[in-house]
Amino acid sequence: MLKNILACVALAGSLVGGAMASDSPYLTGREQLLMLADDNPAELTMWRGEDLFHEVRGPKNASLERCDFGLGPGVLKGAYVQMPRWFEDAGRVMDLESRIIHCMKTLQGFTDQDDPIARKHSSDTREADLVAIYTYVASQSNGMKWNPPMNHPMERLTRNAGEVLFHRRAGSMDFACATCHTTPRKRIRLSFLPVESNVEEWSKAISWPAYRIGHGVVRTSQHRVRGCYYQMRQAGIQFGSDASVAIISYWTHQARGGVATLPDLKR
Repeated sequence: MLKNILACVALAGSLVGGAMASDSPYLTGREQLLMLADDNPAELTMWRGEDLFHEVRGPKNASLERCDFGLGPGVLKGAYVQMPRWFEDAGRVMDLESRIIHCMKTLQGFTDQDDPIARKHSSDTREADLVAIYTYVASQSNGMKWNPPMNHPMERLTRNAGEVLFHRRAGSMDFACATCHTTPRKRIRLSFLPVESNVEEWSKAISWPAYRIGHGVVRTSQHRVRGCYYQMRQAGIQFGSDASVAIISYWTHQARGGVATLPDLKR
C-alpha cells in the first residue's frame, strides 16, 4: 500500500510540478524509498498499535475506541491529517500524541507515572505503547491531504505562534528552524533539506510517524521536534507542550494540500 501511495505522489509531482520535482535534490531519494516501501518495518509497529488501540486495559478497563480525534468518537479515517486542532473537552489545541495521552487518562485511567504514558519514545530494546498507537491512528490517514482546521481562534493563534517559533533564532549557534528549511538545496553532510515553502517537499518531510533506518525504530512528530531543537543547540522543548504543538501546527499548515505518507520510511 505504501509503495502505491509513494508512486502516486511521485507521478503527481511529475505531472503537476514536474520541473519542481525533478529539480528537488530532497525528493530524488523517492526512487530509493519506492524500492524499500514494501518492506517498511513501521507496519509491524502499526499492527501492534491496532491491537493496543482495541485492547481493554488500564484502571478503568476500557479501550481507546471511544476516543474522539476531532471527527467523532472512534472515527480514525482522515483524523490525523486534520490535526493539530482545538478540543473543547481539553480546552486546548492538541496534536495526535497529546490527544492519545488525554484519552489514555480519561478513558483508561492511566496516569503520567504509568509506563504506557511515561514512556514517550521507543528504544532499540523496547517499543513505546504510545508510539505504536500513534502509528496505527496516523496510518488511517495514509494517502490523504494535510488539511488542519483553522476555524477556532486558538487554532489560528497556535499556528501563528508556531510560525514565530519556526523563525526564532536562539541557542549557541543562533539557529532557527528557518535556518535549514527556507533556502533550496541546503544540506547537512550529504542530506539535502526540505524547504517549507515547497508543498511537495514539506508534505514528505512532515510525514511522521516514520521508521528511521538510522535509528532502527519508529519515530514521531514530537520526537522530530525534540531532535531539531537538539541539533540547533536550543533549550530542550517539552514533550506535548504548547510550544511543541504550535510548531507542529505551523509545519502541518505549510504542508496543506500535500499528500501524507503514513507511516513513512526515512533515513
